[in-house]
Amino acid sequence: MLETFSQIPMAWLAFAALAAAGCAAFLAGRTIAMGIARTSEAQLNSQPNYHGYYVAMWTVTPAALLLLGHALFGSGLTRSLLMAELPDGFASFDRLQLAQYLDRVSEAATLDRSVWAGEPLFAAVTERYMILKGGLKLGTFLLAILAGLAGLAFATRRLQASFRARHEVERGIQLALFACAAIAVATTAGIVVSLLFESIRFFSQVPLFDFLFGLHWNAQTEEHFGAIPLFFGTFIISLIAMCVAVPVGLYAAIYLSEYAGARARAWIKPMLEILAGIPTVVYGFFALLVIAPAVRTSAVWLNGLPFIPDEFFAASSTNALAAGLVMGVMIIPFVSSLSDDVINAVPQSLRDGAFAMGATRSETVKQVVMPAALPGVIASVLLAVSRAIGETMIVVMAAGLRPQITADPTAEITTITVQIVALLTGDSEFDSPKTLSAFALGFVLFALTLVFNLVALRVVQKYREKYD
Repeated sequence: MLETFSQIPMAWLAFAALAAAGCAAFLAGRTIAMGIARTSEAQLNSQPNYHGYYVAMWTVTPAALLLLGHALFGSGLTRSLLMAELPDGFASFDRLQLAQYLDRVSEAATLDRSVWAGEPLFAAVTERYMILKGGLKLGTFLLAILAGLAGLAFATRRLQASFRARHEVERGIQLALFACAAIAVATTAGIVVSLLFESIRFFSQVPLFDFLFGLHWNAQTEEHFGAIPLFFGTFIISLIAMCVAVPVGLYAAIYLSEYAGARARAWIKPMLEILAGIPTVVYGFFALLVIAPAVRTSAVWLNGLPFIPDEFFAASSTNALAAGLVMGVMIIPFVSSLSDDVINAVPQSLRDGAFAMGATRSETVKQVVMPAALPGVIASVLLAVSRAIGETMIVVMAAGLRPQITADPTAEITTITVQIVALLTGDSEFDSPKTLSAFALGFVLFALTLVFNLVALRVVQKYREKYD
């Protein structure tokens, strides 16, 4: 029975049970409140619906917390219980081997029994895993039912004419909103702590100075961990992308908000925003198959000119210029759409005042509208920069994987995000400098981005104070 119960999808079962319990509890609370209103001489402090919401909240919340705890920690707890019951022969396994074995067991538990029935020991371990998993799932479900009933009993006992059900429901909503905000903050803190912990482990093996200022990167062989070529590649490709996205996106936003008619705006704005919905792998294919060969052909032609030294341009089949150009096209909507919204938010009275003083439309845009919209424009550019720095697929397909420092945009180059993916792809030991270097790269990139955003935020605040 427990083995069968382990195969039941817990998520859908929990959702259906919580939805049914919440509806029943709401109706019960509302009915009780309406009964109190009919029999009591005092008027209800809150509407009957709020009494129903209060009862539903106390019924669903405890059960949902238990089910959420099972979803987060149930698999780990099952594996821990199984590890405590494994025979003594498994003591010779190291941590990685044991983890891989348990992964096989977990995967086999979802397959047909005939697939693993031929291995007696493995079959016995898998069956025990299924029993433990099913027992934990069934126990959690029963506890959730008891918790829901207890919450229902507690809530219904508090219902009376003077009960401030609306106040209690609003407090519950505030707590839920606070929990969502706390989850976001805790997630950010967890990311920072995990990156910092792994980075400290890396810097205990590789000197920090060599990592930050080294000029050679060859982490695959664990020989050189100088990250300057990766920082340089990230900067160059992002700079090329911003040289495309910022002027095109900003001028498109100015045209749409200040010059375009209603019909032209209705066509152009959606077409620009379509660019943001195209998958990055499609941009990568376009960069690899169209832009990169075009850049290489142009570089070869330039190398043949008499006033340019031979082989002045590398003319690589994958190059930084192709990746930067296509990435710039990809992030145009991030600049144009946000800048358009910000420019439209500038009060019309500022424009009317400029026109009354005799300014032309272009003078009004340049000297009145754009300074007032500058904080929002800077924010849109920052979003575009963050998008460019974090892009991976286009760089992998169009820029290559060669870490080098070169001013030639037609040469092959790589970025921090690409190297992180390359270092963490495949079977990796998380104790080796090769794998730990990916966390160090992520932490340095996070720190640089944070400093950059703080500086930009100060600029935004300065101009906002000036034009508010």
